[in-house]
Amino acid sequence: MADTNNVVADTNTVAADKNAVVAKAIEPEIPAALALRATHPDFRTSFRVKYVAAGAAYLDGGRGAGLAEGMKLVVRETATGSVVAAASGKEDDIVAELEVTSVAEASAVTDVHTPKRDVKAGDLAYLSAQDEQSLVQQNTLSATRKYPTVISFTEGDTLDEEARVQVPRPPMPSVNRARGRIGFDYMGTQFRGATGGSNTSLGMVARLDMTRIGGTYWNASGYWRGNLTANSYSGTNTLQDLLNRTYHIGMTYDNPNSPWVAGFGRMYLPWATSLDTIDGGYFGRRMGHGSTMGIFAGSTPDPTSWSYAPNRRIGGAFVNFEGGSYDDFRYSSTSGVGVSTLGWKIDRPFIFFENGLYYKRYVSIYDSLQMDSPVGYTAGGSPGAGVGRNFLTVRYQPHERIEFDGNYSYFRDLPAFDPSLVGTSLLDKYLFQGFSGGVRLEVLKQVWVYTNLGRSNSSGDSKSSLNQLYGLTFGRLPWVHIRADGHYARFNSSFGNGSYESVSLSRTLSDNFRLELLGGQQNFVSSLSSNTKSKFVTSNLEMNVGSHYFMQGGFTVSRGVSQDYDQWLFTLGYRFDTRRAKGQ
Repeated sequence: MADTNNVVADTNTVAADKNAVVAKAIEPEIPAALALRATHPDFRTSFRVKYVAAGAAYLDGGRGAGLAEGMKLVVRETATGSVVAAASGKEDDIVAELEVTSVAEASAVTDVHTPKRDVKAGDLAYLSAQDEQSLVQQNTLSATRKYPTVISFTEGDTLDEEARVQVPRPPMPSVNRARGRIGFDYMGTQFRGATGGSNTSLGMVARLDMTRIGGTYWNASGYWRGNLTANSYSGTNTLQDLLNRTYHIGMTYDNPNSPWVAGFGRMYLPWATSLDTIDGGYFGRRMGHGSTMGIFAGSTPDPTSWSYAPNRRIGGAFVNFEGGSYDDFRYSSTSGVGVSTLGWKIDRPFIFFENGLYYKRYVSIYDSLQMDSPVGYTAGGSPGAGVGRNFLTVRYQPHERIEFDGNYSYFRDLPAFDPSLVGTSLLDKYLFQGFSGGVRLEVLKQVWVYTNLGRSNSSGDSKSSLNQLYGLTFGRLPWVHIRADGHYARFNSSFGNGSYESVSLSRTLSDNFRLELLGGQQNFVSSLSSNTKSKFVTSNLEMNVGSHYFMQGGFTVSRGVSQDYDQWLFTLGYRFDTRRAKGQ
């Protein structure tokens, strides 16, 4: 399940920084919407959530109802009635914020951002005030502007000199929309232990959400944080340094009227997310009948990758076939070939396969497999061609409050990820090897329990061992309205064994205030790391200052054999939204 095979959104508050800036929900223009509905009975400002899966919500309206990629919606509690809920300006009524990522004629797919509880089937999603206002304007004008308009001149024969011109509609809300934050960091680190020392550095942070840039089909989105000055300390990387390399940011080109697709930045290959994150890009062409062919290349900066190395680069070619509908059955199948290099020397050629079968929200089957032939990288030489790694996940959700999953994972080689991140839950998908199964259950409103149990029997083990994970999540704690999660995991795998505990707290007030706290400890016995036992607490506070600025502060304390330091961070930056600047 997502708790063990993917980065767990409930326990990983760091992942919240990846989310794009979303529109603030304010009181919509109800009179304008009602007036328009009198002449346009099909006009809609609210949409029902049909089902939810893997962090995405599926709505019962699409292109025919005016939805477009990049639009923002909010899910509100509707106990007092849908009309009242829509008009309410209370932030406490907001359950989650949605961003449209894919649109069909009668349905739409949205990403779920800043949830206060799990979005569930039957919830109502309301257009943000900005998008509703644009949709009202567009539909009001469309009755006269979608037909040729007669223009008469002041001289000559009117019948001869009448000109019929097509007056264009206003641009879609997503066209040339730019939102984001850019700031400068000051970070200081005090190292403890025998080595001692301190370090200060200046850095930069950027969070972007830009759609249809300049009226084109180029989009930019993601989050990035990095240093502008070199560290004066040459010791081990801190937790914050490692996390900074897990974020994604990039530009993509996707024109529905063109067969070409492209993207560059720090990202996954969209059709094969099982490959490592790349600092590079891809280029492809739609071949028709749901097929896409392309190439990709880049370095691999993410320390959570199984085969991470600072000087590793990968490149290759792929072909993808996909079809079906989110309302029914759909599928996606990707296969390709590639080569991995270390310092520009061939490390291993590989072939990969990634396949998925899905039926509504009820059933999903996902499998990724990579076969390679490593060069002699160990004392015993190369193991030869064969299966390097394999993930298989089957999920079944008979009801919106319960989900079952079965998993199988296999790794032939020892990992190269940074084990300092074990306690952050970013490496959960690697900890359980062999077969495992789990369940996630909403026992009370906004209270979930989840578990995963499995037998590990990797290629180097003399006997199987029990892997276990238990967790508890509160969507909103009473009175304080804080989202909380805690979980415990014990594992025994080919690269080490141990346990870790983590607790996360978060509170978000629309786009104005965000508070996050993550703490944990890990006991890890492995030949891959000397940081066998460590504890850490990291915090982050971000708030808006006025209409165009923001401040951020954070503090991290880590106590371990190699990770022993105190670190603080202060950020001052500028935030922008082109639609607000135009008075929309």
